[in-house]
Amino acid sequence: MDISVVIPLYNKKDTIERALESVRHQSLQPKEIIVVNDGSTDGSEKIAEAMNVPDLRIIHQQNAGVSAARNRGIYEAESEWIAFLDADDEWMSDFLETIRSLQGRFSECTVCATAYRLGDQKGNTRPIVLKRLPFIQDGVLSNYFEVASCSSPPICSSAVCVKKTSFDAVGGFPEGIRSGEDLLTWARLAASNNIAYTIQPHAIFWQDPAHTYQNKPSRTPQKNDLVGRELQSIKMSSLKNIDGIDHYIAQWHKMRASIYLRLNIRWYTIEECLKSLRHRLLNPPVYAYLALCVLPDSIVQTIFKHAGKNCPS
Repeated sequence: MDISVVIPLYNKKDTIERALESVRHQSLQPKEIIVVNDGSTDGSEKIAEAMNVPDLRIIHQQNAGVSAARNRGIYEAESEWIAFLDADDEWMSDFLETIRSLQGRFSECTVCATAYRLGDQKGNTRPIVLKRLPFIQDGVLSNYFEVASCSSPPICSSAVCVKKTSFDAVGGFPEGIRSGEDLLTWARLAASNNIAYTIQPHAIFWQDPAHTYQNKPSRTPQKNDLVGRELQSIKMSSLKNIDGIDHYIAQWHKMRASIYLRLNIRWYTIEECLKSLRHRLLNPPVYAYLALCVLPDSIVQTIFKHAGKNCPS
């Protein structure tokens, strides 16, 4: 099983060394490492070059976004399988070995993924929450949308490996989307591919303060909701009923409502809450967001910060 590693890089001078070191120390080495420098202006690419990592290629392009960088890496990759690692995340030393084991045991699967840990700005990590899995430890994630709608995202862009032909079939990562491009990609793959999965975490996704509710979101959701429309298209175009996809779409609109609420954009918060409820009427957090819309912004921010501090560890 040959694996190419693709790392999109844009202004990550403080973390790219950590990411590359985690690849260098893998118990199973990849065939190649492709860093796609997406127009960095902070010297990140120079740090990567200076590390002298074996089988490392650095490809330079003008800034076009993380999806374009990943797609360029997929196009340039020589291997049958592509593993992704964001430049501010890291792998445990047995990540690639675990991926190879999953592919060997579940050979019908064209997507292999592991659980991961969430890291915060203080250096603490905690496991993700996974519910309704159809297996105890390892297995085929046959109900991806059901699990994703009631858990942490089961697939993370730094804890997954995909067969190149499967990426080609779904058109790669969608470009021109500011948020949710990876979520949409995993949804497209889940609708048409078998996923081998282990609940054991083998990567760390390092979150910025906005992810933990300590800061306001840095980006406003795109009003032209391409992700929402594409998720609806997946539902309508499928030849079979996809378990959990309505709840999954509801979760997407709930997430957008949360961001709008934290940015104090109340009308769009209400609009997204109503869209979420159309797909899942019994959804208590959405009703909570609607109730928060009548409170002052200072109180709303305090509630979200308190929620972030009290996430289960």
